[in-house]
Amino acid sequence: MRRRTLLSLVALTGLSPALARAEDPRLADRAIGKPDAKTQVGEWFSLTCTHCAAFAQETFPQVKTKLIDTGKVFYVFHDFPLDQVALTAAMVARALPPERYEPFIGALFASQDRWAFAQGVNSTEELWKMAALAGMSRTTFDATIADTVLRDAILAHQKADAARWSIDSTPTFVINGTKHPGEMDYDTFTKLIPDA
Repeated sequence: MRRRTLLSLVALTGLSPALARAEDPRLADRAIGKPDAKTQVGEWFSLTCTHCAAFAQETFPQVKTKLIDTGKVFYVFHDFPLDQVALTAAMVARALPPERYEPFIGALFASQDRWAFAQGVNSTEELWKMAALAGMSRTTFDATIADTVLRDAILAHQKADAARWSIDSTPTFVINGTKHPGEMDYDTFTKLIPDA
């Protein structure tokens, strides 16, 4: 009984990202590709990072078509929000059904200048418009952005990942266990992929 109580307290305080991930489906890995692919790639990104947006628009489409869709790469997305706007966007993305996650963050990166950096706009309302297009109700959106448990869990995962992989910038990639920081073009990226 004591062990169960302790585990509940750990989950509530956000001290165990792995336990929180198991309890809340919004915190489950967001990934595409074949899980048994020879190459495993993790990308740590912030939705307000212009370098992440450039990678998402210029390099990732080729990565997806030539490496992920062909079964060579299993690709896992990791939130690493650099500011409050990025954190709110990450929360909204994770509240969508898993199959809508990757297209949604792609849309956010493609329109980053409009919802994250445009002068005189309310970034939360701009995010709401994007979420609505992805099929989210206003009730779910409002509940999501007010959800401190989700917020704290994302931040706990970020802290744990930063400590484990020494991540201090975005984007950062971990390819088969080796860290590679910085935005890359497709040719540079493929040199890191065995049998690409």
